[in-house]
Order: sequence, then C-alpha cells, then structure tokens
Amino acid sequence: MPETILAIAAHNDDHLIGAGGALAKYAQEGKRVVTIICSFGENSHPHLRKEVIIKRRMRETTKSEKLLQTTNHHYLELREGHFQEDFNTKKQTIIHLIKTEKPSKIFTHGLQDAHPDHRAVSRIIKELMTKQIITCPVYAFEIWSVFRIRKRNEPRLVVDITKTFNTKLLAVLSHHSQTLLVGMLVWKLIIKDALSGIMHGHRYAEVFPLITSTTTR
Repeated sequence: MPETILAIAAHNDDHLIGAGGALAKYAQEGKRVVTIICSFGENSHPHLRKEVIIKRRMRETTKSEKLLQTTNHHYLELREGHFQEDFNTKKQTIIHLIKTEKPSKIFTHGLQDAHPDHRAVSRIIKELMTKQIITCPVYAFEIWSVFRIRKRNEPRLVVDITKTFNTKLLAVLSHHSQTLLVGMLVWKLIIKDALSGIMHGHRYAEVFPLITSTTTR
C-alpha cells in the first residue's frame, strides 16, 4: 500500500498556495495524496448565488487536483465563518477519513495565519492531535501571514520543489474565480519559495514547521 500524504485546507486553493509544490512532488513519487477541503468558499462572491459559486469552485478543484495528480479530495461542507460550530456536526466524518487514510504526514494551516477560518482549521487539527486521533507528524503552511515568528531550533520539514514549482503555480492559477486574491498572493508565493530555496540550497523550496499538540503560536 503506497504511503498516504493528507492535506487539510479551509478552502480549495489554500493547500495549493501553501504546500502545492510538496504535494505535487509526493504524487510524482507514487505516494497517495489526499485532500480534505473544509468549505466550498461560497461567500467569496456575494453577488452570485451560492450554488453557482460552489459549482464553479468544485470544477476548479477538479482541475487543480488533476494537475497535482492527487488521488482524491473530500469536502466537509463547513460554513465560512462557522468552522468551529459546524465541526461538531462533522467531527465523525473527518475522524473517519483520517482513520481510513492512515496518513504518514498531514499538512494544514498554522495558528499564525491572519484568516480566522484558517486558524479555526489549525485549532481543530490540534484538538484531534491532543485526543490522539492524529498521531502522525503534522506540518503547518501559512497563507495570509505577513511574517512568522520562528522559534530557535524549531523542527521543520524542507521540501525541494524545484521540479514541481511550475505545477504548483499552474494549479493555483487555475482557480479563475479567485483571480483577485490569487493575483495578490502569487508574487508572495514566488518570492517566498525562491527565498526558501536560496536558504536551503535549492532553486525553490517549501518549509513547514512541525505542529505539536502544545504549540501555541
């Protein structure tokens, strides 16, 4: 049975921006890459009916996941702005997925992210870690943080994404409904991944701090 890598994201483009290069690399190595997407992002276009934007974003997810060559993706259907409240009704679903997939690594949001739904996902994952439902290593990616306070000797995972950086970029840009937000973030991710690469001897790299059940920031 191939090793399984699990990404848990608030919205359908978050894991692409934060960890798309690593996920594409793992998929190319023959690992199973599975994503859990907490929300459809139905409030991203208030001028459109929710069912319209949901269908559009689901199509974009299918396209981007195909680019990354992921194995499968699941939606939790949490309401934006109500993640913690809705999680109580969906807890058994995510527990079932985690126990079924048996991931060797999980990538998810960090607590320093400026977006409240992103932080809510991080708190949910930490709750599952504390209860030992999640026992594998969990690594954090950031989307909206302006800067991140790093602890000295903080455990972290560095992934060389030189060969998959273009795949990551194409997957992010395939979310046409998010053109404005993607446009704001794409230059940030290019610079961040390039700087991370320089710091670790690669052209492009993604760096993920290890999350522990006692992590507070």
